[in-house]
Amino acid sequence: MARPVTLCAGQWADLTFDVLCQKAKSFGYDGIEIPCWGDHLEVIKAAKDKAYCDTRHEILAKHGLKTWAISCHLVGQAVCDQIDERHKSILPPHVWGDGKPDGVRKRAAEEMVRAAQAAKNLGVKVVNGFTGSSIWPYLYSFPPVPQAWIDKGYEDFATRWKPILDEFKKLGVRFALEVHPTEIAFDIASTERAIEAIGGHPAFGFNYDPSHLGYQGVDYVKFIRRFGDRIFHCHMKDVWWGHGDGTVGVFGGHINFGDARRYWDFRSLGHGDINFEEIIVALNDVNYQGPLSVEWEDSRMDREHGAKEACAFVRKVDFPRSARAFDASFDKEEQKKKK
Repeated sequence: MARPVTLCAGQWADLTFDVLCQKAKSFGYDGIEIPCWGDHLEVIKAAKDKAYCDTRHEILAKHGLKTWAISCHLVGQAVCDQIDERHKSILPPHVWGDGKPDGVRKRAAEEMVRAAQAAKNLGVKVVNGFTGSSIWPYLYSFPPVPQAWIDKGYEDFATRWKPILDEFKKLGVRFALEVHPTEIAFDIASTERAIEAIGGHPAFGFNYDPSHLGYQGVDYVKFIRRFGDRIFHCHMKDVWWGHGDGTVGVFGGHINFGDARRYWDFRSLGHGDINFEEIIVALNDVNYQGPLSVEWEDSRMDREHGAKEACAFVRKVDFPRSARAFDASFDKEEQKKKK
């Protein structure tokens, strides 16, 4: 059976939930990955009031859609980050508060627990999101960064996230980190270390997204095979790299997405350099049965054209795993069992 194809709605939160659902259905999607911003999902209300969650399902059902996951990336980013004025633009006012870093991080952690409660009331098992990182600013090690500082960063991650993950576990919900630059895990090595830091917590896993790995030079198929039992959700997003004019490198040159000088940029599905057939084979091999969620980000293309085209692309590239060996018809012992 083909996996459901959903639309990650974070980039569409300028639309009402009802309008977005209507559009998603017309594009061909099976469901929505609901973001915890815009009018799509109010976390406090959803955590307290199941009746409010039912209104989300009513809107989805009106358009013949379902949901399998919610996204809480923006608030999750503030749990471990070194907080500054930039975070004010991505956080709800009740999380930002007076902007003092310790308070922001504490309220962000509380909001992540509410997101798990909201997920339970919605009847979904996965909350996708970010963790933030206190050590991301030390990525390039000059002036030299003592290893003790990096160790402390992973300890900080464990201290802040273990209590959150414990609450997730109690609620029967799992947290899926989108492995991504600026997070505590951004490649395979840092992902292994993050798992180790929290003692392999069963509620901690990943929202797999190859677009954040490929341009770094990380083997995005190996990631699936290495962490297959912890892939709780899957984003389908493309990226190209090596397409700039030679003046900008992998760090981006402080220029915006869509600039022709960039070495790498996000692309609509099928227009980048990610090999999605290899991804589907690997997802089949690790028996991933969850949704394939299109996260559409492409500065060069109209988003409605891109979202519709991307949905068709995913349906074309996705295929179920075989239930039998291709040469089983030659196996005489197997044939005897069927008689």
